[in-house]
Amino acid sequence: MRSPLSKGFKSVAGQVFVLQVAIVVLLAAGALLALLLQSRHDVDREARNRSIAVAQTFAHSPDVREALRTPDPSAVLQPLAEATRKAAGVDFIVVMDTHGIRYSHPQPDRIGKRFVGTIEPSLAGRVHTESVQGPLGKEIQAVVPVTAPDGRVVGLVSAGLTVENVSGAFDRQLPVILLSMATGLALATAGTALTSRRLRRQTRGLGPQEMTRMYEHHDAVLHSVREGVLITDGDGRLVLANDEAKRLLGLPEGAEGRRIGDVPGLDSRMADLLLSGRVATDEVLETGDRMLVVNQRPTHPRGRPEGAAVTIRDSTDLQVLTGRAEAARKRLRLLYDATGDIGTTLDVERTAQELADVAVPRFADFVTVDLANPVLDGEEPGPESDMRRTAVSGIRADHPLYPLGRLIGFKPSTPQARGYDTGETELVTDLSDAPGWRVQDPGRASDIVDYGIHSLIAAPLKARGVVLGVVNFWRAGKPEPFDEDDVSLAEELVARAAVAMDNARRYTREHNLAVTLQRSLLPRGLPEQSAVDAAHCYLPAQSGVGGDWFDVIPLPGGRVALVVGDVVGHGLHAAATMGRLRTAVHNFTSLDLPPDELLARLDDLVQRIDEDDTDGGSGVLGATCLYAVYDPVSRTCTMSRAGHLPPLVVAPDGTTEIVDLPAGPPLGLGGMPFETSELHLAEGSQLVLYTDGLVEQRTRDIEEGLEMLRAALSHPDRAPQESCHAVLEAMLPSRPTDDVALLIARTRILGPDRVAEWDVPPRASGVGVVRNLAVAKLEEWGMEELAFTTELILSELITNALRHGSPPVRVRLLHDHTLTCEVWDGSSTAPHLRYAATTDEGGRGLFLVAQLSEHWGTRYTAAGKVIWSEQSPAGSPDGLPLEVFEELGP
Repeated sequence: MRSPLSKGFKSVAGQVFVLQVAIVVLLAAGALLALLLQSRHDVDREARNRSIAVAQTFAHSPDVREALRTPDPSAVLQPLAEATRKAAGVDFIVVMDTHGIRYSHPQPDRIGKRFVGTIEPSLAGRVHTESVQGPLGKEIQAVVPVTAPDGRVVGLVSAGLTVENVSGAFDRQLPVILLSMATGLALATAGTALTSRRLRRQTRGLGPQEMTRMYEHHDAVLHSVREGVLITDGDGRLVLANDEAKRLLGLPEGAEGRRIGDVPGLDSRMADLLLSGRVATDEVLETGDRMLVVNQRPTHPRGRPEGAAVTIRDSTDLQVLTGRAEAARKRLRLLYDATGDIGTTLDVERTAQELADVAVPRFADFVTVDLANPVLDGEEPGPESDMRRTAVSGIRADHPLYPLGRLIGFKPSTPQARGYDTGETELVTDLSDAPGWRVQDPGRASDIVDYGIHSLIAAPLKARGVVLGVVNFWRAGKPEPFDEDDVSLAEELVARAAVAMDNARRYTREHNLAVTLQRSLLPRGLPEQSAVDAAHCYLPAQSGVGGDWFDVIPLPGGRVALVVGDVVGHGLHAAATMGRLRTAVHNFTSLDLPPDELLARLDDLVQRIDEDDTDGGSGVLGATCLYAVYDPVSRTCTMSRAGHLPPLVVAPDGTTEIVDLPAGPPLGLGGMPFETSELHLAEGSQLVLYTDGLVEQRTRDIEEGLEMLRAALSHPDRAPQESCHAVLEAMLPSRPTDDVALLIARTRILGPDRVAEWDVPPRASGVGVVRNLAVAKLEEWGMEELAFTTELILSELITNALRHGSPPVRVRLLHDHTLTCEVWDGSSTAPHLRYAATTDEGGRGLFLVAQLSEHWGTRYTAAGKVIWSEQSPAGSPDGLPLEVFEELGP
C-alpha cells in the first residue's frame, strides 16, 4: 500500500508544491548571497565616507590651523582630536605635519613618529582614502590636507576605522539580514503551501489520470441526469447543454457554441431569460405544452460576471398537485395568523376589526362584521336583536356596502338573518340571482352587484351556544365564486374569533359594571367653598378600573381639605375598597383631625379591613393617600402623605416645585408615624395632587414623568380646568394602562377685611364688650340680619369658655359664604350637647347654639380648642321659642 505522503507527491497538487518550494529555495539563496555582498560593499563604502567626512570637518576647523602655528602643536591637538574622535564614532584622528610626523594619535606613544600611509596626494591638495596595516591593525583611513588662507598645505589630518570595527558593523547587520531572509522564505513557503492546499482541495488530491477519469464520469453523469443543465458565457453564447436540456427545450445538435439568439427552436421567453443573466429562483415558464421550472445563477470564474449556470425541471405533472398544496398552505397560514392577530385586546370593536383585517385580501375581498347591538354593551343578545356594523375591511374604500356604525335590521329572507337565527353558515354563490338577499335593500343590492361583488358567505359568530352576530365575506376580485371548501375555512376562522369576541364581551360587561361602581363612589361635583378654585380629571384604565380617588372637602373656618388616594390593584374589589376609604376620610374630616392623625386612623382602618378579610380574598393589598388642609386666612397648607407621590406647587410666576414632604409608609403597614409639613402659599398658587398613573409609564421612569408634569404645569395664567386637560394631553398615551386622578387647586385668600378677631377679657363683663364689637362688625359687613343670632351664639360660647375653659380666650368672625363664629380657649375639655330637664337651671346653651347654627363643632389645636358655629346669611331668628331667650339671662 502506498503511504499518504507518497500518494500526495504523486498528485497534481503535490508535484506543483515540490516544484514551487524548490524554486523558492533557490530564489531565497540567491537573494541571500546578493544581500551579503551588497551589505559588505555598503558597509565598506559607509566607512570610507565617514572617515572623509570626519577628517574634512576636523581639518577645516580654525583651531587646527591655529594649533599648527604654535611651538607645541601636540599639546593642543591631542586632546582636541581625542574628543572629536569619540564624538564622531571613528577609531582614530591623526594630525601631522607635511612630513608625516604625528601630532596626535589614540596611542600617545605614537606621537612624534611617522604616519603609516600615503600622504603625497594630500600634499597636492586632494583627499586620499586607502586601506593599510597601521598601529591599530587593518585600517580604512582618509587623509585630508589642512590649508592656509593662501592655499598652502600646512598640515594633514587622517581619520578612519579599523577593519575589525567595519566587519563588526557588518556582523551586527548579518542577523537582521538572515532573519529577513528566513521570514521571506517562511512566508513564500507558506504561500506555496496554501496555494498547493487550495489546488489539492480543488483537484481532490487526484493525479492526472484520476482527474481524466473524473471528468469522464462527470460528463457521463451530466448527460444522464433527468434535469436540464445549461451554461452560458458573458458573450451570450451557449457553452454547454446536457441531453435533458436539449430534450426539454428542443435544441438541435450543434447548438453549443452558438449565440443564444441564433439557436433554432429555442423559446423566446427562455432566450430572454438566458440573455438577461439575472437571478431566477424556481421561475415557471410555459414552453409549448410544458411547464418548466428554471433556476439561474450568474457565474464569476474570474471575479466578474461571465455567464450563468441554468437548471431546468419539467413540472407539468406536478403543477396541479402543487397548486392544491399551495392553497392548503395558504389556508393553514391564514388560520395560524388569525390565532395570533385576533383577540389581542379585550375590546369588542377592536376584535371585530382584527377579524375583518386578517381575512382581507387573503380570503375575501371585503369583510363586514355585524354584531347584535347588546353585545357592544357586554350583554347577551336577544333572539331578534338589531345588528350594528362593527367592522369593515376591504381592498378598496369606495365600496357600496353598509358603512361602519350602521344599525341594521336584517329581513328574515336575507342570509344574515337566517344565519343568525339558525347558527348555520349561509353560502350565496351568485348575488345577482339571490332574490331573498335583494329584498333587504334593492337599490343597494344593485349597486353591490354592479360594483363587481358576486359571491357571499354569511358565517354566524357563535360562542358557548350563543350567536353574537354575523361575519360577511364578500368576493369581487376572483371570477370564481365561493365554494364548500371556502365555507369550511370561513367557519373555522369565525369560530376562532368568536371565542375572543365572547371574552371581550364578558370583559366589557364587567368593565362597565366596575366603571359604574367606581364613578358612583367618586365625587360627581365639587362642593361649594371659597378657599380654592379647584378642578379635577379622572380617567379609568383601559384594562380595568382601579382604586384611584380624589376629594375636596370643606372644613370649618373657611378651610378646605384636598385628598388624593390610590388602592393597589384593579377591578371591582379595588373600586369597592376605594369607596370604603373615601367614606372613612369623610368621616374622619368631620372630627377636624390634623393630617397626620387622620392618616394614622385611616391606617388602622386598612389594617382592620385586611384582618376581617377571612374569606380567602386578597384584602386591600395596600393603598396610598395624600391629605392636605389649606387655610385661606393664614395662607398655610398643612399636608401629610402615606406612601403617595409628593404634590407640586405652581407659584404665581410659573415656578414649579415638588414639595419636599416625608413619604410615610403606605396605608395598612402600621407601626410607623406620619409626618406633617406646612407650606405658606401665595394667593393664586396652584396645588397639584395626582396618582402614579399620571407620571409612571412603561416607556419612561418616574423622574422623567415628573419633569414632563412640571413642564406642562408651567403656565400659571391658565384656569385649573384648562391645566387639567393640558396635563392629560401632554402626559398620557391614547390607551393608559393605569387609572389617573388629577386634582388642581388654585388658592384664594380670606383678606383682613373679612376677618375680625378680639381677645376676651377674663371677666363676665367681657362678654358684652365682645358682643357689641361683633354687632358693629356685622353692620360693617352688611349682615345686620344675623346680629341677633350671633349675639346669642357668642354669649353662650364665650360664657362657657370663661366658666369651663382656661385663658386666653379669643373670638374670631369669618365672613365667607357663611358667617363663622369661633371661640378659642386654652382648655382641651370638649363641651357636650345634652337635653336639660325641666327643673335644670342650665345645660341648654349648646342646644341653643345647635338650633341657631347650620353647623357647629369643636376642633383641637396645640394650644387648646376652638368651638365654632356657622350661619347662613339667609338665616333668621324668627320662630325661636320664648323660653330659649329667657334661658340667656341678662
